[in-house]
Amino acid sequence: MLPLGVVAVCAVGVERAVWAHLAEHVLPQALVNTAWLLLGVGLGTAVLGTLLAALVALCEFPGRRWLSWALLLPLAMPTYVLAVAAVGLLDYAAPLPSALRALGVGFPDIRSRGGVILVMTLALYPYVYLVARPAFASQGLRVLEVGRALGMGPFRAFLRASLPLARPWIAGGTLLVLMETLADFGAVAAFNYDTLTTAIYKAWFGLFSLDAALSVAGVLILLVLVLLTAESKLRAHREYTALGVALPRRLPLGRWRWLATAACLLVLALGFVLPLVQLLQWSWTHRHDIGMHDLRLAVHSVSLGLVAATMTITAAVLLAYAVRHQADRFTQVCARLATLGYALPGALLAVGLYVPLARGTAFISDTWGIATTVQTSLLLLVLAYGVRFLAVAHTPLAAALLRIRPSLDEAARLHGVRGISLIWKVHLPLLRGSLATAMLLVFVDVMKEMPITLMTRPFGWDTLAIRVFELTQEGEWARAAWPSLTIVLAGLLPVLWLDRGIDAGISGRRRAPAA
Repeated sequence: MLPLGVVAVCAVGVERAVWAHLAEHVLPQALVNTAWLLLGVGLGTAVLGTLLAALVALCEFPGRRWLSWALLLPLAMPTYVLAVAAVGLLDYAAPLPSALRALGVGFPDIRSRGGVILVMTLALYPYVYLVARPAFASQGLRVLEVGRALGMGPFRAFLRASLPLARPWIAGGTLLVLMETLADFGAVAAFNYDTLTTAIYKAWFGLFSLDAALSVAGVLILLVLVLLTAESKLRAHREYTALGVALPRRLPLGRWRWLATAACLLVLALGFVLPLVQLLQWSWTHRHDIGMHDLRLAVHSVSLGLVAATMTITAAVLLAYAVRHQADRFTQVCARLATLGYALPGALLAVGLYVPLARGTAFISDTWGIATTVQTSLLLLVLAYGVRFLAVAHTPLAAALLRIRPSLDEAARLHGVRGISLIWKVHLPLLRGSLATAMLLVFVDVMKEMPITLMTRPFGWDTLAIRVFELTQEGEWARAAWPSLTIVLAGLLPVLWLDRGIDAGISGRRRAPAA
């Protein structure tokens, strides 16, 4: 909560002249663009993710089994990487638009509001698909059959019966998409589409006004609080009871089966295959440009990922054990507040952590004459990563600890195993898989993170994500392919791991005895 509090307090204290300038020249366009982006991406991902999840979970068609996991692959591609590939494929001077113009066929401008909404929808729909697929799979055809017994057709039974039961999960996935959309920096920067996050960066590093950046961040806080409130209310009301266990039967689509396959393949091609092919082609063309500087960027990204992941995992373990041993209301509230960082945009976190550290070090220097540079060191960067991704590490660890029954601890104590030995000999072997999952997720998220790294990194500590940003700002789309491709390949690991866990969970529910 420190970044939120700092930004809120400092934004209130900003001079009126700064607010007047922002209100006239910056905020109107940034707010309108942000609102349209939230609306378009929210609707697009909700519809696309829900339809794909329902098709894969409830219907039988050619390729369904491998498409069920392949449709998650766009998760491996950050929004800014997909934006780079989209501009390369569909910009005015690209081969396809040029060929269409030669034939007298117009082609819409990809660098537009519609273009950025389309790209972000293709990049983020897996968040809805990810939670809606198991929700529909747990229903099976039973709910549809009840609807059809009441005289409804298949489509109407889906709208009136299956969809309402999955609505809480769809809404939860859509809220996560909205948080990611609000926090996005790289994709909107690549499209030169000004939002509140890019306004923070331009105010700080373009106008060199930290006060202006704090003011924009203060406005961004209001939108974050709205989304957090909606997420909290949804969490409180998301209580549904499953009636029995879904049977592994699916609806045959008959003559429509190949159309379903084609629709899934089209989404997969636009969201992952074609961008990946474009990145591979660019990387091969510019393979001779890769030198020691690029390898140094990769080393920076990997080392930062390992250090940040280790520190974040340590904090997540301590937090999870605190909740396990002190399960009172106060501890649970503290844990909830500690894991709110994932809902905060990286640009907001960067400003919210930089200001107190900078003013604190200035106070120490003025009072005791001790010169420190914490605000421009790797410590600030790693701290910001930890705040941002603590929830990513805490979620699998907390779930794994819940599966360790207190009776197991009592049995170990009867054999003289206590304290640290209990954790080391009993808990750690049981938590090994969750620790590996959390480590992998945080590591890859740190490698992909752009705004926090861009705003808080020490001089000379560029990463692969920063290289992508710098090259795209210069219009060097093809040269940005190698760092982009490296990030995508790293991002594939948790996606494949995640899909395996979902399939195991669905299979486990189907094998469980009916209540």
